[in-house]
Amino acid sequence: MNNDHREHLVKVPAITLGFWVIKILATTLGETGGDAVSMSMSLGYLVSTGIFMVLFVGAVIFQIKAPAFHPFVYWATIIASTTVGTTLADFATRSIGIGYAGGSTLLFILLLSSLLIWYRDLGRVDVSSVHTPKAESYYWLTIMFSQTLGTALGDWTADTAGLGYVGAAAIFSAMLLSVVLLHFYTKVSKAILFWSAFILTRPLGAVVGDFLDKPLANGGSNLVVTQQREYCWF
Repeated sequence: MNNDHREHLVKVPAITLGFWVIKILATTLGETGGDAVSMSMSLGYLVSTGIFMVLFVGAVIFQIKAPAFHPFVYWATIIASTTVGTTLADFATRSIGIGYAGGSTLLFILLLSSLLIWYRDLGRVDVSSVHTPKAESYYWLTIMFSQTLGTALGDWTADTAGLGYVGAAAIFSAMLLSVVLLHFYTKVSKAILFWSAFILTRPLGAVVGDFLDKPLANGGSNLVVTQQREYCWF
């Protein structure tokens, strides 16, 4: 397979500033959407995770079977991964009872394991290598873990660390800026920097989403109303 044909098969968008802006917006939408279903509709984290997991798996199958890159399909799959990541992280950290620290640690191990298995199997984990169904499967599995980890990190920073949503957003923005500087001024692996940025944009989107839908008493703006009930965690 020549390089031109291989690039044609890559079904992920170019990594530009626009990519990261849309990614943050998509994660913010996914955070509020996940909270709306699990809390406002009182379905709970487990049932909501099951619903969003079905949607995510269906979107991934559709994305893999697509003969070429389609922006709508790709970003719909990203949003699906974000919503399932939101409810799955909440289920792990709250319903199971392992807390933000335990949930973040578990999800970080799963994310690293996904990347390691992907690398050992195919030899590359960079975006430009995503041109086969197997590579796409690894890519989306890793994205799901990164989205879930990002949710737990966002909640951990905003709640347990006591920084609040605005403070947590500032922290993750500063960390993203560091990744950008490393990209332009160092020789750190571009694949490492990509996945670092991908993980960090998730908690940034999560805390922004929480700021929009959480009550004023909890440090939010209450712009998107979600009714939070203790019993809806299961």
